[in-house]
Amino acid sequence: MNNLNYGVIGNCKSAALISQSGSMDWCCLPEFDSTSVFAKILDKNIGGSFEIIVDENYEISQSYIYKTNILVTKFKQGEHQFEVVDFMPRYKTEDNGYYAPPDIIRFIKYLSGAPVFKVKYDPKLEYAAYPTKTIIQKEYIKSYTKKGPYNSVYLYSNLDLNKIAKSDEIKLKDDAYFLLSYNQKILEQNVERAYLKLERTKVYWLNWSERTKRFKKYNDEVLRSALVLKLLSYNKTGAVLAAITTSLPETIGEIRNWDYRFCWIRDASMVIKIMTELGHKNMARRYLDFVIDIIPEKDEKIQIMYGINREKKLTEKILSHLEGYEESAPVRIGNDAYRQKQNDIYGILVDVIYQHFSLYDTTLENSEELWTIVRSIVKIVKDNWDKPDRGIWEIRTEHKHFTFSKVLCWVAIDRAIKIAKLVNKRNYIKEWSELADRIKQDTLLKAWNEKIGAFTQSYDSDDLDASTLLMEPYGFIEADDPRYMSTVKETQKQLCKNGLMYRYKNKDDFGQPSSSFTICTFWMINSLYKIGDKEQATNVFKQLLSYSNHLGLFSEDIDFKSKRLLGNFPQAYSHLALIETAMNISGGRITREEKIIESMRYSG
Repeated sequence: MNNLNYGVIGNCKSAALISQSGSMDWCCLPEFDSTSVFAKILDKNIGGSFEIIVDENYEISQSYIYKTNILVTKFKQGEHQFEVVDFMPRYKTEDNGYYAPPDIIRFIKYLSGAPVFKVKYDPKLEYAAYPTKTIIQKEYIKSYTKKGPYNSVYLYSNLDLNKIAKSDEIKLKDDAYFLLSYNQKILEQNVERAYLKLERTKVYWLNWSERTKRFKKYNDEVLRSALVLKLLSYNKTGAVLAAITTSLPETIGEIRNWDYRFCWIRDASMVIKIMTELGHKNMARRYLDFVIDIIPEKDEKIQIMYGINREKKLTEKILSHLEGYEESAPVRIGNDAYRQKQNDIYGILVDVIYQHFSLYDTTLENSEELWTIVRSIVKIVKDNWDKPDRGIWEIRTEHKHFTFSKVLCWVAIDRAIKIAKLVNKRNYIKEWSELADRIKQDTLLKAWNEKIGAFTQSYDSDDLDASTLLMEPYGFIEADDPRYMSTVKETQKQLCKNGLMYRYKNKDDFGQPSSSFTICTFWMINSLYKIGDKEQATNVFKQLLSYSNHLGLFSEDIDFKSKRLLGNFPQAYSHLALIETAMNISGGRITREEKIIESMRYSG
């Protein structure tokens, strides 16, 4: 069974996927949403890759250096052993900035014996839409497009450039390196410089990990997920991506393939809320600056998503020359969902703004801008909460009164009231409280289905939806409310299959959903735990964790039968839900005393 057995490396500027055998099958440079340099994951014939090839007698294993985003692939044939250490440089500079160039370093660490390998270096620029020509120069191998938009990349190495380009056999006798860069390097490149960047990058990730709060259980899973979410943050603007890939299908052979290299306000705000709880407030500050920048006018429509450089138009196109992941066409770039109206984003955004106000000191200017955004959102919600929308799942052809959208409209007003109290603007509270109550009563009345005994997907519907499980975490209803307890049990009964959850089972624009949505299974675990079924919740959580890939990474979906990972990867939604679930069922954070004892144990 093929699976998404990839490791992800990155430096908050771009990222790459490296297979279990050491093949770089996806990379866009110079930024996350640039055109691809390698896209074998989307077309194994023409997509392009950067492979380390050994004969079949080699054993290959892969792991991250502990507490880092540095990936190590080990090749072993008896005494003949070497490692490929993959990373994108990221570390602090003397002026307190960050060195994070559009570079990938593959450090080849000689271990023992006389290992032999070949390199398949096959960049296909611009999504392989045009021919890529590769030439060998004295210092580097240059690859560039001969037609279409001009693009180029440079490969530096201390190994024989002719042997690399021709895939000739290379006998390793000492440490070596490859440096792939979007830019031509000014300084001379060598093994020592590559090693120094490796060590500096390692220190950066170790320091970052050390600032992450720890819990009594599931620390390794939480930290790996946090490291993934950090990789999905774009340092330049503060945007947070949904995933680094495009068009990995929700189901093999179907057309539910989307480009996720954008910043969804919903996903990003949820990520930031969790990362703030883990202690990473700088991510929150940068994201709120991103929000302030994209919402400059009081009457400007808030989109559900934006480009990572604040683009507002994300025109969707199909790349028909690529066959797609396991021939699951189409391959799309851009995402037409940016035009949609989804009323839930308002509550999620105000919720994260409230968290910021309640936890951190903020500048007066920043506070005033955020307060203006809050008041603008209240006005939008007041005018729109009772209108249908596309909902959290981005239904393309139907407008409905989705329950989750109504609940989050209430959240927007509820958190706005809390913010008004914090900034001492009490004259808004009476009017906003009446609005919140109106939304709540309407939702409780019209979303509840007495016959089924559950809150349903939308008003006057018999269909269930996993998003209703979030009514309790957002404070709309108590966990011990009989209506919520009944909703949890009925939703599990109808939407759970083989221990995994559907988002919903009713037909949508593309027919009947056929794979499980990973975040929904995490939501169900949380809900079961909250209503008192703690043993079942813990067992399902452990089972779900076992479905990650070999490095603990999750995509968007999981196949009900085979348990293979599907959908875009790695998925921010899935990893933030993993962290939230682990936090809920772990028994709390470790104490200062426990942390001291733990550090003493590690230091020997």
